Amino acid sequence: MPGGRRDDGSMAIVPDDMEVDRRLPPGQYVTRGRPVVHYGRVPAFRPERWNLMVFGATASGTESRLTWPEFCALPRVTVVADFHCVTRFSVLDNVWSGVAATTLLELVPPAPEVRHVMIWAEYGYSANLRMSDFTAPDTVFATELDHRPLTPERGYPVRLVVPHLYAWKSVKWVRGIEYLVEDRRGFWEERGYHNIGDPWREQRYSYQEEPGEGPP
Repeated sequence: MPGGRRDDGSMAIVPDDMEVDRRLPPGQYVTRGRPVVHYGRVPAFRPERWNLMVFGATASGTESRLTWPEFCALPRVTVVADFHCVTRFSVLDNVWSGVAATTLLELVPPAPEVRHVMIWAEYGYSANLRMSDFTAPDTVFATELDHRPLTPERGYPVRLVVPHLYAWKSVKWVRGIEYLVEDRRGFWEERGYHNIGDPWREQRYSYQEEPGEGPP
């Protein structure tokens, strides 16, 4: 396979056409560079004020807050994964580093009946996930992309990355995790996007939902 350079200058392997076709979900294309897509303005980061709240149906019945130093002290993982935007572009072989979602689940366990989570961000943005998606091995609260800190427009200081779902589920500027006993639609899900967002099933819009794929 030919080589290419990542954003940080390191070499990356460029997959051949057959491998690209195998890795692209229906309706997607590989873009040059990394387009930036988000709703609203980019928030300012103030580390002394930042915290990550875990609340809702916790096992203890109480909410927890992690300060920025406490979050940074958690064990870190690195995930190499493709990224698929619902607007149809894909970016292959992104190197995300941060805190695994399962680490936060162990730190603040949910109640046994929890089946979904709502991820909250600055300005009240939200996206809902099934617990099975949240606990996937490659779901990570990323602070770095390609070995460099995230830029503000890409979600600095922390964004959730759920590579196996469309990218609107990979919430930028994360501030909260809410454990849900019953599913509830997030920001884009309330505005016509599919409740699950699996790119391999091309689950783009709510009218495509099958029975049981979304709340009433």
